[in-house]
Amino acid sequence: MENNSFKRDKKSSSINLNNLDSIKGFEVKGDINLKDLPELYSRIGFQASNVGKAHKILKKIKEEKIDLFLACTSNMVSSGLREIIAQLVKNKVVKAIITSTGAIEEDIMKCKDKFLVGDFNVDDSEVKENKINRIGNIFVKDESYCDLEEWHNKFLEEAIKEKNIWTPSEYIKKMGLKLDDKHSILYWAAKNNIPIFCPGFVDGALGDHFYFFNKKNKNKIVIDQAGDLENFYDIIIKADKTAGLILGGGIAKHHLIGAAILRNGLDYAVYVQTGTEGDGSLSGAKPKEAVSWNKLKEEKNSVLIEADATLVFPLIAGALI
Repeated sequence: MENNSFKRDKKSSSINLNNLDSIKGFEVKGDINLKDLPELYSRIGFQASNVGKAHKILKKIKEEKIDLFLACTSNMVSSGLREIIAQLVKNKVVKAIITSTGAIEEDIMKCKDKFLVGDFNVDDSEVKENKINRIGNIFVKDESYCDLEEWHNKFLEEAIKEKNIWTPSEYIKKMGLKLDDKHSILYWAAKNNIPIFCPGFVDGALGDHFYFFNKKNKNKIVIDQAGDLENFYDIIIKADKTAGLILGGGIAKHHLIGAAILRNGLDYAVYVQTGTEGDGSLSGAKPKEAVSWNKLKEEKNSVLIEADATLVFPLIAGALI
């Protein structure tokens, strides 16, 4: 008796093995340049190969001057990715940013004080007693939120004198013009006239500030979310070609790819996420699902990297700078 499992007849020639790269590692040397890593990763396999593909797609986007939209969750700004995103904005390689309120708040907070490397496994009761807030293994002092509230309340007094109805993007731009930190995303976005769209603008500490401000003032501030839809959709529709660089999921991811339906989908997409598709959530949905909604034109011009963005974004961002 013999094992015939791998002696089967070939019934198809649809896969041309001659067109495929061989799996291969690389020599680990101390003088490897960061910009060379994505190409070296591309032949390792698994998510490393997807890093290489993402780098190639982003390089094409830059070379062809395709309008690139960055969507990211707030925890990206909580981390040191904030400074890398700021470099992209400084170099004007993104057309717009779509994010959540936490990203706005924490970019401003970091202009005055540091976030600190903590511990995932710390006793959170002790964290609380020490007047610290935990974002994974990142520690944020209570004082940072107090400073934000003080800064924003003064900002609100100025804003209401100018007008009482603001779209989130123009409000955020005015915030950025008040900052003087070259590591800040808001600073460079305001300086380079790159809009930041925040579809859930009143979710977070800023929302608390709006609540208390309007409670004590007859002249109330109004956030015109619908006004920003017009601003954002106009940019999306008028673009010749569009691409999305999406870090994480949630409302920021959907606001971008949902808007892309109006033009029958993004032309290119790079997803970096840890969500899973088994629960049907948007955060875990893969690019191929977006094709069914007309959120993405073709799956072949996309890649999904299933990984923590803090591990891979520094590698692929080099394709844009």
